[in-house]
Amino acid sequence: MPFFRIVLTEHTAAAKHGYKKVLGFFNPITKEFKLKNIDEIKKYISNWAQFSPRMKKLLEMNNISI
Repeated sequence: MPFFRIVLTEHTAAAKHGYKKVLGFFNPITKEFKLKNIDEIKKYISNWAQFSPRMKKLLEMNNISI
């Protein structure tokens, strides 16, 4: 069964080669999408982080605005 972790990583490194923090998860079978701490994610975005195109789509599909 597929299950994906949403992680914070450097743009120069693939997520499978190491990541800084797990921010949530996504299960494509059940469409369950959960973020651990939205305030922490907002802090990362305001400082330097960017969402991947897939993450942007997941946020839109779940009506989450950050």
